[in-house]
Amino acid sequence: MNAQVSELKGHSERAALEAAGQLAIPLDSAAPEPLVEQARPASRETEDLTPDRALVVTDFSPPETTAGERLMRLAYRLGISGSTIVSPFRKPLKPRLLATVSPALPGDRAAGMALRAGHFYVHGVKAPIAQVDCGPIANLTPPFERIVHGFTWLRDLATSGTPPQCRQVAERLLASWLDVNPSVGKGPAWKVENAGLRLLAWLVHAPLLLSGQDKRLRQRALAAMAETARWLDKKVGKADDKLGEVTGWCAITAAGLLLPEGKPRRLFGEAGLVKALGEAVGEDGGVLSRSPDAQMQAITCLIDLRACYEAVRRDPPAMLDTMLAMLVPPLLALVHSDGGLGSWQGGAATKPARLAALVEASRVRARPLKDPAGWGYQRLTARKATLILDGSPPPFGKHARHGCASTLAFEFSHGDNRLIVNCGGAALAGGQVPVRVEQGLRATAAHSTLVLGDANSTAVLIDGKLGAGVGAVEVDTRQVKLENGTATRLETSHDGYASRFGLIHRRILMLRDDGQELRGEDVLVPSGSKGKRGKVPFAIRFHLGRHVEATLGEGKRSASLLLPDGSLWQFATGAESLAIDESMWVDGNGRPHPVQQLVIEGLASRGGGTFAWLLKKMG
Repeated sequence: MNAQVSELKGHSERAALEAAGQLAIPLDSAAPEPLVEQARPASRETEDLTPDRALVVTDFSPPETTAGERLMRLAYRLGISGSTIVSPFRKPLKPRLLATVSPALPGDRAAGMALRAGHFYVHGVKAPIAQVDCGPIANLTPPFERIVHGFTWLRDLATSGTPPQCRQVAERLLASWLDVNPSVGKGPAWKVENAGLRLLAWLVHAPLLLSGQDKRLRQRALAAMAETARWLDKKVGKADDKLGEVTGWCAITAAGLLLPEGKPRRLFGEAGLVKALGEAVGEDGGVLSRSPDAQMQAITCLIDLRACYEAVRRDPPAMLDTMLAMLVPPLLALVHSDGGLGSWQGGAATKPARLAALVEASRVRARPLKDPAGWGYQRLTARKATLILDGSPPPFGKHARHGCASTLAFEFSHGDNRLIVNCGGAALAGGQVPVRVEQGLRATAAHSTLVLGDANSTAVLIDGKLGAGVGAVEVDTRQVKLENGTATRLETSHDGYASRFGLIHRRILMLRDDGQELRGEDVLVPSGSKGKRGKVPFAIRFHLGRHVEATLGEGKRSASLLLPDGSLWQFATGAESLAIDESMWVDGNGRPHPVQQLVIEGLASRGGGTFAWLLKKMG
């Protein structure tokens, strides 16, 4: 058996090297032209929208209101309390909940069971509850801060058992948190996003917090809900970014629905939410941070808010369902053949089950967005193969959360196997992924693309932000004929290295229509009319999926890739040498796994250069 495998690998390497020998020539029959002349707008098919799918301005407007309601909203925005507006001659009502919400989205049962056993379970790290300091001066890592102060653990706890089994844990954690956070507005708990997540979780999962025998805790919890809502009314506009503001507005609106004398707050929240969504989401439904994790958070908040409307038997505004219908298809466009998400803009490879539960709870039945270029991604599919490429400049600093210098990086999967991936996981740093490597996971070298001079194509700054770098990306997609069939040709370029090295990176990818062959060519073109002298180090990295075993071929110009299902792929290059190096890949639970990477490296002339490669399924 081993002899047969060795013979197959030897034959595969020879075949792949023969194919790679042709890659130095252009990937189509036409002669190469200057980059500026070759770049053309992407060809896109258009379709007429049926009346039920066409969007109009009213879909993104607050619900229609009367003159009296508009006056009520204005008064509330000016700082007049809801009780004064609704009942000016009556004593304000005590805080209470007007309805019980039925959560639509399940949580992580394993994390909920860990809570019942006395541990927070955050991205693979178990921390005893008694040892987690949630006070205003505690130094929690970002994932722990979000879960502890945002009370997002309530969803996991509610999924782990019956209410009587979970109630005692929820009450104990709530009482502990209220004891160490007596001051409103002090500490990380009072970031707008954390406060919004917390209030929304309290309202949606109130039975776990308010149904016990401790009347004093119940009154403290209701008072904390009212106090948090009042604080958000004043501070929601000071969120760190627009997604945090959307979270805050969702919580304000939910409080207006479920707390007494809340109509003015609801009207105020609905108007603010519409505006914030308009500033946080692009025209095609992708959040401007370009982060799948942020996209999922926005969908989650809107699902919870819709459940609050249903609890009080009130129809949600049309804009809420319209926005959900816009947010889901772009997210599905980043799904691989195995049903899970790719690793983009700090996110990790979200598991298929989690994504499926989110889509089901959204009640949106839609196909992946056919052309996600507006969100900054390119997606090619061919039978069992899926290729996703980052075809846009990184998000602007004001939108970036865990922004990555990943322009022109790609991921490639075939069936249930991911062959080429990005490291991912920067947003999960602070769990099993150490915080100290967070910036490294956002670097260009952590993505499957070309790196010049060991520098990032866009500057990676602290706090998840990005600096100068890629300013323009050009994309062209078209169908081409090959000797052995047809293929989709994707040609892209970016100027991230133009100012430092005087070179533009152009990447050409061709996915054959049977999904069994991916040809690539990375080209460096002088950015000016005259190339500079000298050379600059380069490396083209291909991070391999988990369980993909790579073996370097003779001559160091090819490698055999053995997949878990027993299939064999061959990687070959026309460059001088190919190496196998260590890498890391972060899964959807935040666990880092050692993987391998293929690296084509050497010195590139500042006058330009071409580096071709081939990935092909053998047998």
